[in-house]
Amino acid sequence: MTIIPDVSRLVLDDPGPEMHQTQIPDDIDHATDRYMQKLKLYAKSIPYAIESNARMQDMLDLILRRITQCVEAKDFEPGLVQWDSMITYWNMLKYPFPKEKRIRLAKLYFHIATTPGMPTQVMAVCADGLSNLTRSKKKLNIDDMRLPWKPIYDILRKDLFLTRRQFEYSQLSWCMGYLADISRRFFHPAAIEEMLGTFLPEFNGTNLDSVLSSQYFLLTFLPLTHPQSYLPMLCRLWGSINSYMYDERMLQFLSRLAEMHVDPTISDPARIYDIIDDEKSEDEGRPKWMQDDYHAGQTWSGLYKEVGIFTEHEWHLIMCKCLASMAIPLKDAGSLTTGPTADSSSSFEIGRLPKANWRIPSLAKLIVYSMAPDGAPAPPSTASTPWYTPMTSGVSTPQASGSVGDYLTVPLHKWEPPKLYLGGSKALDSLARLIASTEHFFHPTNSGSWTSDLTAFVKYIVYEFNKRWHEEQLSDCKTPLTRRLTREMKRELVKCLRTVVLLAIFSQDSSTVSNVQSALKSMSCMEPDLVFQPILERAIPSLEALVETQRTLSVIKALSSIVPAIVSRDIYYPGAKHLITILQLLVPGIDLNDPTKTLCTTAFLSEVSQYIMFGDVTSSEGSEASDVDISSGQITLDDGLEDTMELKLSNEAEDALLRDSTGSFASWVASFIRRVIQLLENLPEEGPNGSAGGTTEVQVVDAVTGACSQICVHLSAPLFDLVLNMIFDYASTNVRSNAVRAIHQLVECIANAHPEKTLAKFFPFCAANIRTEIEHGASSVRTTSPSMPLPSDATLHWNLAILRGCVYKCLLEYKGELLSLLTLLRDKTFSKRGYNWSGKLLSSALITLTHTYPIENKFVNPEQWNDEEFQRNHYLYWGKLFEPSEVKITWHVPSAEEIDFSLQLFRELVEPAMSRLDLLLETSSRDAIWRNDFCRYLSFVREAFTGIPTLFKEFISPDVMQSMLASSDIINEIPEMIASIEPLASGFCLTDPQDARYKYITKLRRRFGEFLHSASLSLQRQGEENTVDAVQMLISSIRTYLLEYGDSKDSYYVNSDQYHSEIGVARQYSGQKVWPRAVLIRRARFYHSCRLLWNSIERARGPLENSLLDDVVEWSMWHYPSASQSLLESLTSVYDGLRLRALPALYSALQPGTDDDRMKGALWTLNISSFGRFAISEPTLVPEIIRQLLGCHHNEKPSIQNCVSTVTDTCLANFSEPCYLIYDVKNNALDEALLALKSCLSFNKSEDSITFRAREKRIERVHLMNEEYNRTTQAVLETANDTTTHWRYAIVAVRVLRTLLRRDTPISSSHLRLFLEKVCDSNPTMRYYAQRGIMKALRYIKLRSYCRNPAALALFSPINPLRCNIPIEGSYSATADILINFRSRAPTRSSDTLDLNNIYCDTLHQGWLAWSATLAAYKLPHELKSTFEWEPSSAEALSCLREVVVDADFWKKLSGHFAEENHEGTVVQDHISCVKSIFQVLGDEPWDLLQPKLETLLADQDKNKQRAAAELLAGVLNGSKHWPQEAQDRIWQWFAPYIKKTLGQSMKTETVPIWTSFVEYMFHHKDPRRLQPLVEHIVEQFETMDYNGPSSLESVKILALFRGFYTELEWKFSSWSDSTMERFWREVHSEHDDVRSHVAEMMAFCNSIKWQPKPTSLDVETFVRECREVTDDVDIMGICGTYHTSRVLELVDNFKVWREQRLPGVRAHQSTYDRVGIVVCRWLFLSVHSTDAISAFDYILPLLPELFRFTEVHDNEELVRHANVLLVRMCGVVPPRSMIGPLLSAIFSAIQTSPSWKVRLKALPILQVLYFRQLPLISESEVNDILDVLCQCLDDEVVEVREMVGTTLSGILRLSPRRSVVTLKDRFVKLAGKVQLPDRVSPAYNAAVRQRHAAIIGICALIDSFPYTIEKWMPGLLTTVMLEHTHDPIPISTTIHRCASNFRKTHQDTWHEDSRRFTDDQLAALSTLLTGSSYCKCKL
Repeated sequence: MTIIPDVSRLVLDDPGPEMHQTQIPDDIDHATDRYMQKLKLYAKSIPYAIESNARMQDMLDLILRRITQCVEAKDFEPGLVQWDSMITYWNMLKYPFPKEKRIRLAKLYFHIATTPGMPTQVMAVCADGLSNLTRSKKKLNIDDMRLPWKPIYDILRKDLFLTRRQFEYSQLSWCMGYLADISRRFFHPAAIEEMLGTFLPEFNGTNLDSVLSSQYFLLTFLPLTHPQSYLPMLCRLWGSINSYMYDERMLQFLSRLAEMHVDPTISDPARIYDIIDDEKSEDEGRPKWMQDDYHAGQTWSGLYKEVGIFTEHEWHLIMCKCLASMAIPLKDAGSLTTGPTADSSSSFEIGRLPKANWRIPSLAKLIVYSMAPDGAPAPPSTASTPWYTPMTSGVSTPQASGSVGDYLTVPLHKWEPPKLYLGGSKALDSLARLIASTEHFFHPTNSGSWTSDLTAFVKYIVYEFNKRWHEEQLSDCKTPLTRRLTREMKRELVKCLRTVVLLAIFSQDSSTVSNVQSALKSMSCMEPDLVFQPILERAIPSLEALVETQRTLSVIKALSSIVPAIVSRDIYYPGAKHLITILQLLVPGIDLNDPTKTLCTTAFLSEVSQYIMFGDVTSSEGSEASDVDISSGQITLDDGLEDTMELKLSNEAEDALLRDSTGSFASWVASFIRRVIQLLENLPEEGPNGSAGGTTEVQVVDAVTGACSQICVHLSAPLFDLVLNMIFDYASTNVRSNAVRAIHQLVECIANAHPEKTLAKFFPFCAANIRTEIEHGASSVRTTSPSMPLPSDATLHWNLAILRGCVYKCLLEYKGELLSLLTLLRDKTFSKRGYNWSGKLLSSALITLTHTYPIENKFVNPEQWNDEEFQRNHYLYWGKLFEPSEVKITWHVPSAEEIDFSLQLFRELVEPAMSRLDLLLETSSRDAIWRNDFCRYLSFVREAFTGIPTLFKEFISPDVMQSMLASSDIINEIPEMIASIEPLASGFCLTDPQDARYKYITKLRRRFGEFLHSASLSLQRQGEENTVDAVQMLISSIRTYLLEYGDSKDSYYVNSDQYHSEIGVARQYSGQKVWPRAVLIRRARFYHSCRLLWNSIERARGPLENSLLDDVVEWSMWHYPSASQSLLESLTSVYDGLRLRALPALYSALQPGTDDDRMKGALWTLNISSFGRFAISEPTLVPEIIRQLLGCHHNEKPSIQNCVSTVTDTCLANFSEPCYLIYDVKNNALDEALLALKSCLSFNKSEDSITFRAREKRIERVHLMNEEYNRTTQAVLETANDTTTHWRYAIVAVRVLRTLLRRDTPISSSHLRLFLEKVCDSNPTMRYYAQRGIMKALRYIKLRSYCRNPAALALFSPINPLRCNIPIEGSYSATADILINFRSRAPTRSSDTLDLNNIYCDTLHQGWLAWSATLAAYKLPHELKSTFEWEPSSAEALSCLREVVVDADFWKKLSGHFAEENHEGTVVQDHISCVKSIFQVLGDEPWDLLQPKLETLLADQDKNKQRAAAELLAGVLNGSKHWPQEAQDRIWQWFAPYIKKTLGQSMKTETVPIWTSFVEYMFHHKDPRRLQPLVEHIVEQFETMDYNGPSSLESVKILALFRGFYTELEWKFSSWSDSTMERFWREVHSEHDDVRSHVAEMMAFCNSIKWQPKPTSLDVETFVRECREVTDDVDIMGICGTYHTSRVLELVDNFKVWREQRLPGVRAHQSTYDRVGIVVCRWLFLSVHSTDAISAFDYILPLLPELFRFTEVHDNEELVRHANVLLVRMCGVVPPRSMIGPLLSAIFSAIQTSPSWKVRLKALPILQVLYFRQLPLISESEVNDILDVLCQCLDDEVVEVREMVGTTLSGILRLSPRRSVVTLKDRFVKLAGKVQLPDRVSPAYNAAVRQRHAAIIGICALIDSFPYTIEKWMPGLLTTVMLEHTHDPIPISTTIHRCASNFRKTHQDTWHEDSRRFTDDQLAALSTLLTGSSYCKCKL
């Protein structure tokens, strides 16, 4: 039930409503600024005066001053975060933000967010603040402000990829990505060259992480305004990469470009020089590249190319990606999985970046904004003429003799007509082809996961089109007239989408239907005449029949989506005359037995009724209507429905028909109300909580009454009286206990519409009945808990419900009677429902009297509604939309009389009740009667105070404010920095504290609060007995006292949701400026609630409130705490200081001896994020909460321990490492931004002192926090070291200590010692956390030692002493040299100068695409001298490390634990990293102690011992990377003999994964020359191994290690690839399948790493320029596969020989042919699933004939399976355009020349899949070639092949030019007639049957190719040719019957339309074809 009138219901119809004239401040009223005008409209929309702009600007200045002071004092948390929230609140008030201040604040936020070391929360707050300030492109653009890009990139580059020891990571990368996306608009376009020079060298196609990260940088940072230099390059890169994630981000980027560059001026190169370049970072240059090719001297005309801003080549690629995005399965074994499979090799770090937008909206935007009149227009679709005129008879009738195939193909490939485009737009034509190709998948019978995507695509297409269309109607549109959308394009778009949308509307998937509804709504606004009639023709028969529930639901939803076209006279003038018919058909839709249908129906009714008036105008005008001649219309041919004959009437005739239809409103309204009453009568019985039935029934009743309310609002006076009488008659003669809640809502509907009439009708009746019922004992049985109401109380409840429904506005006339009645109810209702509802009646009355709210929401303004002319002609205004300035809102503003009556109610009703409550508290005996009296009186008082949230404005006294600041949750902050607000006007009744009325109500409220505290203490003393219900009522009352204020009953968040929901429903297009009046009333109410929220942000918290808060905390630890815990969480957002106040009480409940339930209550309260998360994230509170949680082990009860575990996990998840580096980081740019903002604000001396005190307090706070963390560390160390601590708690202690490791402070020796001891603990979980503690501690020592400054330390960016940057020339020779060096030369100290010969290069991405100026590398370490010198401050910790680790016992224990049996089959990285960390810091000191243990483990062949040895060994070798050379040599000399033993033949099978993972770990990001002995051993074993020995196990061991070696080296393996392939190639037909698998993997791998682009020079400028200049057929990306060309040609020759030598039968798999065939299939399968999949086509093409042959072998299923899957997956990769022809030719060859019919049968589906997947790339001539081949195949001797040809042909014809279809139709018909069947015994019989079958298959293919439309030629084909051959021999007859069955299935939904294309004779013939009978007219 609703306490406050909802806006949709508060529609009081005053005869002359009082319009409140709002006083508007002068500086708002007389302002001319655009944004001040907007504010003025808001000011006019509410009934009270708002503050002047000057005052609010002063307030803004105060907030900005505080922000600058926070930044200057470095008080980021909490100061800045708080004051930023005040900016958010201030912006809600809609005052304009001055531009200069906006710019300077935005810059300040940017520089705060990009300061290294800034807490992530502050970064996120500033990023959001920047987003809000810069969201409007009109308020800020690049001319106003520039921002540097380098600071974001520097942070992002450092943070994105983690080291292997970095297990703690933040949201920093996501935050920086988000910031870059916001800021990109303000990056100077002159920085493009510098960006490209920074990002492109890191792009390495052999490593997917490099590809995706570089792409992210390119697409996130590059300015969008001037893409002419880099767009061709991006498209080249895209065309060479096979990756789903790459596609998704690229499509989003291109869609933004396409949208932006419809305006040609944006990309004008001259703009680059006009924009001030004042935001360069210190290390940023401005290189000047040659730009002659795109910066020509002529006038700039934009980026326009062949299709939008794209070339034809780029557009075809985009459309292929679009088609693939729909994820449509073709029963083709997953041809679309190649991209996602390739993506699986990317690392998880890529997922830390912001995800790309969903590709479906991106695609839609891309296509729509690429549309332009850029081609010759084709004739309108579905027009009566074919697309092209057929050639003359002599040309089109072939004279040549020959086979049937020749006969059918002669003419197709001889035409070269001009290329025509749908609507004259290439992009629209592409879209139409795409939709046509996917049409079949919209049908409900073919629905699946893809349907939702398809329909979403259509939805976004029409949304974007509508948006662009309306943008181009604006006067300031900058799109050139010649590039704008045209009426023809709009019409053709709707036509091409209409069929699929009308199919999908019948889907059963809710998201699909929602998408379709949205699409239909847009389409009905674009071209209503094309959409309206088809829906109506589907809807009316379905609603009349009501047979199929799903179909009925679908048509109701479809009708809802075209409501604007039905009711709006502006959108579709003829639509309104159908409304009454639809309404009448929808009355049965109100059906309790079908809730879904009812909800759909009410949604339709609600939307319709907000646009119209229900009123009969026929009665007022006599015979006027008959004067209009409605026959004057013309019958015209609607081009949307081909032959549909529709009567086009004049507007006058339409009006006449509509006028006549309004005469039926009365009967409809009556039948509707009867139906609603019937629904109420059939509701289930109400339960104890007062609702009838479950959630569904409640939803249904709410929906029905919501619609009813909207209808009642818009009834004319006579119809309202009719409804009022009907409802009164029902309510006064019935009492139904199952419909009490429902009758309340129903009466509310009519009370909203006309309260005076409703009250006059119902009040006397209800009051008399209530009195009678009370007198006769109703509600006399005392109850305090929910229970089933007694039958004897039903009449009382019924009348109470009715009375509650009609207490609105005009209560003053009944105040005496109401007061008397409420008094009676207060004293005489004893049952819970009785006194609850009595209280709610009082609450409703009070809120109606004291609240400010709009009192009507009709679809026109009140004066217009009451105008007689409007009443006569209201139908002319249906669907009227308003601008905000046109709406006049009538508000209810409490009058003095209403306020006095409210206070009278308190005096005479509430005060006596409170007095009785006081007496009850003094009573000692507390039985059930006491409990009942307590609950009912308190309920009454509570409801009274609930009803006055805006009766008086609360003022906070200085004393209370001082007390609040002193006890705030914001600890250790000066009072000025704790954000507070001053109250603003928001419609409170009493605002003068000196007013006697104000004093009275505040005093009474205080008395109420004091009573609640007393009652709380009393009930706590009383204990459990008889208190549960009383306590629940008390908690509810405390909630009322503490929370019911301001917007509590008119919630900002509820209003926000409702406003945006109503906007969503009413929106017809994006950017809409005019709205239904109800939406603008909701907007005004939303603004009012914003102002109420402002006053509710900060509530007074005096001593009484503190006492009540303490009470709630106590009750939250009670036995039944759920209500109080929920209340406590709500209170924390309103009362600052509550959390700090509550924690001591909660902690005290955790002490030993506490009752279990109380302890559990305290724990669950701590688990609320407002408490536990607060305590663990506030440094000064951390010690206490951790001490308390670790002290909970005293209670061993399992349920308590489970609670402790949950709370601990919650807290630790929010416990982060303390780090205060930010206070030491210097950021000059931030200082400058701060000064700039300060310069536009005024400061006095007192302000300066605030800054000083804030800085001092911040320094003090940081000192205090450091002390607290130290105290915490010591306390937790004691707990962890205490032997009596339970192991669970010890683990928590170690977790806490690990988090407390800080990078800004050295670790203590005791802290590190604990980890070193616990790493040898018996508990594996303990060891896990201890290991990570050691890794983190030692890594931080390294960071502190080698980070140059606090900023570097904050970014984890140390400078290794050996790291160096080598100058490098951007050439292929440099790349070749460095790759060769990895194999051939060990680095030498040849000279002092650094070059490629004396450095190590661990990671190499540069040099693949381009080089930057330098290469990052490592020098060789010194022979004897240690590389590292660790920080002196960690000396104590290092000495502790030595003490513990340089001890044989430590390594004995550690290795023992490593060698324990576990489930790991590979090495454990944490184990390795832990050992590595120790050896990296201590060098070889512990080596002599570990060596013997390692030797023992290596000698033991047990799997677990081997794993421990591998982990220890990897740790030592990795830790030794930068040791002095002599120490490294010593380790390798020891290990060298073991390499051959351990990694040789002696390896057991079960240890192969262990040593393989060891090798992978060793070579990961490592220069192989660092591990030369290991490399030599692995390569030697690989080269000398006999791979054809008796067992494959030995080979697999060696190959597994070798694979680990080369996969981790990646590109660095290049110099081994040739020799490796040479060795592997000899094993291509090895005896062992495992070996052959490795051969296939190596072939794919080598091809991948040998791929490299081919610009003339490896520098960025050359590459970018050549991508622009070279033609599309030049392979600048080097993606063509050439590495294996010679081997492939060798295979082609050899397969011929091997095929002849193939063994038959069961020995077939031993044949060389089969073995090599499987290797080839595996290799190519891996290739098409890799990033460089496109290169595979160069190898597939020569092998394609053989691949088809593989599919027909009958004695090797594995080979067949591999070949089939490969052929299909190949089709999912987008090939280069130049490959399409050869691919098709190869498939044609297989179809035409293969002697095996099975090959033909396999090749045909491959052709179909390839055609569908790569449709945009296939030219029209190639389509004709395909048709030629298929037509020839119709003459195939094998029936199965012919039928497959028919299936393929129908799919391809669906997307072929109409001229091909018409021509083929003529051929097939002539052939069918030409072939005569001889006798069965004739030798020519079979040939004749085959020929006729070919013709019939062709005809069936033609019919199947248009599944949802009836073409002109189709009726004739179906009813003559097809019917004529129905009884022909099999297979002809079966083909015809199958086609007829398909026809019936696909056309049954649209048969009412389609049947019009047939004559009566044809329908009879069609019936014979479909059913074998022509007895009646054909019905599908």
